[in-house]
Amino acid sequence: MTLRILQFGTTGQLATELLRQAPAHDVALTALSRADCDLADPAAAARAVAEARPDLVVIAAAYTAVDQAESQRDLAHSINAEAPGAIAAAAAQVRAAVVNISTDYVFAGDGGAPYAEDATTRPLNVYGATKLAGERTVAAANPRALNIRTSWVVSAHGKNFIKTMLRVAAAGNPLKVVDDQKGRPTSAADLAGFILTQAPRLAAALAGDPAFGVVHFANSGEVTWRGFAQAIFAEALGDKAPEVGAQTTAEYVTPAQRPLHATMDLGKLQRVFGVTPRPWSEALGEIVAELKTLT
Repeated sequence: MTLRILQFGTTGQLATELLRQAPAHDVALTALSRADCDLADPAAAARAVAEARPDLVVIAAAYTAVDQAESQRDLAHSINAEAPGAIAAAAAQVRAAVVNISTDYVFAGDGGAPYAEDATTRPLNVYGATKLAGERTVAAANPRALNIRTSWVVSAHGKNFIKTMLRVAAAGNPLKVVDDQKGRPTSAADLAGFILTQAPRLAAALAGDPAFGVVHFANSGEVTWRGFAQAIFAEALGDKAPEVGAQTTAEYVTPAQRPLHATMDLGKLQRVFGVTPRPWSEALGEIVAELKTLT
């Protein structure tokens, strides 16, 4: 029987990739845009689940403006914590499992990396704090919930670091990129593929299955933002790649504090799901190739 998935989000990087890949899987995916259901209204989100009665809910929409969240704490909390909790509770009522997307920003990044799923969390900014609160509300509301922490998400669509770097390079201005923050880039396409591949298991599994809880998903390998920028230019521009200067986090002042080294351990992904992510550099090549077809 075709699996019924209700997805919150239509235009974000992950939401876009889920919609693109769904036809290749035996699923009937219904995606709700902000106009269909604004997560700033948790009660409306819960009603949407009750009406759809899906087998699996994927929360692929969130408040992701990291710096802006510092001055919009209540809105970020409503969208990232209250709404996911309401969605998870409504899903439990209709016996649906839930996938919620979280972030490496739940970690302080000041020691212990790579972080395992059970490592101590200590968000440095409002965005990370609201996402961690969302993990907790989802887990408390539905025992058949999977919180997927991911990091540095990129694709050929939406707003992301790859597209920003190529736009800045095209303008011909001098480039300086932070070189003391380390992490794992994540292909939105790879994350979407993982969710859709695991959807049948998640929809059928009983509470207590190791598939539920928290798991880290990112591409393998770690890099600094500057190193990532250099790889992007090498892949996209070849011998025309611009020089990329280095700067520290302290020199690049932003409203929200970022973790310096929040690289996540991916061991549970292999142990529980049998998935070994490919290197981020391989995924980067595919994204750049797609971007060239869009220009």
